[in-house]
Amino acid sequence: MSLSVESRVVQGQRAQERPADRTTGPGARGSGRTGAAFRGLGLVVGLAALVLVGLLSIWVGTRGIPFTATWNVLWNPDGSETSVIIHDYRIPRTLLGLLVGTALGLAGALMQALTRNPLADPGMLGVNLGASAGVVIAIAFFGVAAPLGYVWFALAGAAAASVGVYLLGSSGRKLASPERLVVAGAAVTAVLYAFNWAILLLNPRAFDQFRFWTVGSLAGRYDDIVLMALPFIGVGLVVALVLAPSLNALAMGDQMGRALGVNVGRTRALGAVAVMLLCGAATAAAGPIGFVGLAVPHIARFVVGPDQRWVFAYSMLIAPVLLIGSDILGRVLGAPGEVQVGIVMAFIGAPLFIALCRRRKLVML
Repeated sequence: MSLSVESRVVQGQRAQERPADRTTGPGARGSGRTGAAFRGLGLVVGLAALVLVGLLSIWVGTRGIPFTATWNVLWNPDGSETSVIIHDYRIPRTLLGLLVGTALGLAGALMQALTRNPLADPGMLGVNLGASAGVVIAIAFFGVAAPLGYVWFALAGAAAASVGVYLLGSSGRKLASPERLVVAGAAVTAVLYAFNWAILLLNPRAFDQFRFWTVGSLAGRYDDIVLMALPFIGVGLVVALVLAPSLNALAMGDQMGRALGVNVGRTRALGAVAVMLLCGAATAAAGPIGFVGLAVPHIARFVVGPDQRWVFAYSMLIAPVLLIGSDILGRVLGAPGEVQVGIVMAFIGAPLFIALCRRRKLVML
């Protein structure tokens, strides 16, 4: 005999109140206080790893500086050449890696939760191609050459693409369902891709400048870029974290989510806004960097299970560790030059994601 609606609602409420009972990763080794303690310990370890790679990023570079000298000028800037390298180049680069990594990891987890698609990434809503279109327009039609100049065009392009995808996905009498958003995102992405390359192929100068941005890099970005991206990423982060309990309810389906009191349309709209802010600002500041938003949420779910509150928290720690670590690796491997972090992430992210797919069956979220 099928359960009544009231019984299913009660069961859904219990499942939402006890998300640890549904975990499938190492976090499921214990329930209740034991599981929470395990996940809390994991956050402490992740935070320690983030501090470690942050210090390594400030110390390691194409210019060899002893650790003692790095540590001294880190706390006591004296205007020397070493101090300028640390404070004007490496610290802003590390902070940008922290912001971009946090934004991409959280945006990926949010996208996969919104669409209930384990292969979703922030670019699925057309954000990356929208930002790219903004940069192409800035370079080709306005002659903008500095990163701080075209970063605002990238943000505007990402916002326009996100709004276009949402309006297209919610056209007609139906709400913007995950399937409609994915199809709309694919359509907008195809149009923007054709638009970008039509302009670039007809303008060699614009193509020459654009190719350095599109590879994805933390190099050459200074305090002004960090300060530009900070408010957008901060607002997107707050919106995404507020939506985590509602996304847990929507994981059981739209009908069950409505029964639990979730406003499905508003949740998806706010989620799309959060993705636009997070991914748009990150892409505008550092260029498109792949695999971070795709692979990191799977690592988080493997450790803590499907509870979005924990998945979001872990994604916000794992992603910047992976991104900053890849940036450090690029400096070491390419010395005396360096390999851009977007290239390093492609080499690291693809095998990592393949290993995750082989180790653990990907199911619909």
